[in-house]
Amino acid sequence: MTGKIFLKLILGIVFLLLLAAVSVDYFATEVTKNTYIQNLTQQLTEKVRTLALALPDPSALTTDRARDLERAAGGRITVVRSAGKVLADSEANAAEMENHRTRPELVHAFHGQVGADIRRSATIGVYFLYVATPIQAGALRIAVPLSAINEQIARFRWKILASTALAFLPALAIAALLARFLSRRFSAIRAYAAELARGNFHARLPGGDSSEFGQLATTLNETAAHLQRAVEQLAREHAELERVERVRKDFVTNVSHELRTPLASIQGYTETLLDGAINDPAHNLRFLGIIRHNAERLTRITEDLLTLSRVEQKRQKFEFDSHPVSMLLADAIDLMRPIAEKNRITLDLVPAPEDAMALCDSEAVSQILSNLLDNAIKYTHPGGHITVGARIRGGFVEISVRDTGIGIPEEDLPRLFERFYRVDKARSREMGGTGLGLSIVKHLVAAQSGTAHVESRVGEGSTFYFTLPLEESAPLHPEFTAP
Repeated sequence: MTGKIFLKLILGIVFLLLLAAVSVDYFATEVTKNTYIQNLTQQLTEKVRTLALALPDPSALTTDRARDLERAAGGRITVVRSAGKVLADSEANAAEMENHRTRPELVHAFHGQVGADIRRSATIGVYFLYVATPIQAGALRIAVPLSAINEQIARFRWKILASTALAFLPALAIAALLARFLSRRFSAIRAYAAELARGNFHARLPGGDSSEFGQLATTLNETAAHLQRAVEQLAREHAELERVERVRKDFVTNVSHELRTPLASIQGYTETLLDGAINDPAHNLRFLGIIRHNAERLTRITEDLLTLSRVEQKRQKFEFDSHPVSMLLADAIDLMRPIAEKNRITLDLVPAPEDAMALCDSEAVSQILSNLLDNAIKYTHPGGHITVGARIRGGFVEISVRDTGIGIPEEDLPRLFERFYRVDKARSREMGGTGLGLSIVKHLVAAQSGTAHVESRVGEGSTFYFTLPLEESAPLHPEFTAP
């Protein structure tokens, strides 16, 4: 394994060195080339200006004279009229040359400036550096082939490559030593990780020095110690889970008692239908209606159990924000109004103070109000009234749901918010209640730093109250703070 790591490291280092060499070669070549061209352009500019001053009448320049000037100046000489016609050229027949009025360096010269350009000559097919200066009625141009520059650059590149190669030899030796050192340390760390994977949390890495590997060894040793403690903690939690499992079984026993009645009803009426009652028009629809009613009851019990479980186990996520109290109440009433009107019950709203803002989770408040209003509608006779209102009490807003229903006996009030507790079990099941709605209300209110209570008189009705904090800085109940 050490050999594989060493090979990968040394190959990576060699690749980086080669990449560096290529980069150095490319940028050095470009810089050298640009420098040569700039210097040569400056030299040619000085030469062509000197020639322009030395020629009394450039338009009378002959080919032989142009060649003499080329040998003296070290570059191809061309004289061009401002219209682009070539008057003389030291390396070609001027009469056969094409019009030069569009050449970039000559365009600048025709406008009174010194121009320069690099391109391939259309006449002799060689790349030249052209420099032109204005003269009387035209321009004088000198050109030098780039082959000389390319030869100088090539010689410079070989010198750079040779120097780089010599410099890389000790770098490779140092890299090999470093790769060997790193591969050994990596192998030791890998072996230690394998020990941890096998569960040997007592193993420790040697080291502890101030280097990065020493610090890594210290960190891994600390990790092993943390894992050891975590395993011990998991063992303790496992024991706690076993205890929770026993509690869960007790809870399942209570739930099964609540589910037994609707399940037995569904099973009994289904068997009756299968035994032939399905063909009895006098009873089959009624039996199916009873089956559907009990199925809906099972669904409500299941949904309430899931909600209660999430809240009690602190898995319910709350999004606390400031909400207008009047809007929260109005939305809840609009949601329940169709059900109230169906039961011929009047649903009224006493508006909260306009500036009352509650710090709460709007979805949770909506569920609280829905449960309270649903209970009020169930236990209020047709023609009755339900009133929803709010008032400020200290740093809280107190919301009330008042009905003119049948009321609750005083002895039942202390246990009203317990799970599955019903004042009148038979009537509650008949109305479709699950016995969990008020328990859900209590937990949702507590999760928002509020309290819930009830006042009631038999035959006169009931009033359920719950509070929500007004101040954004009000502390949330730590037990129910959303994770």
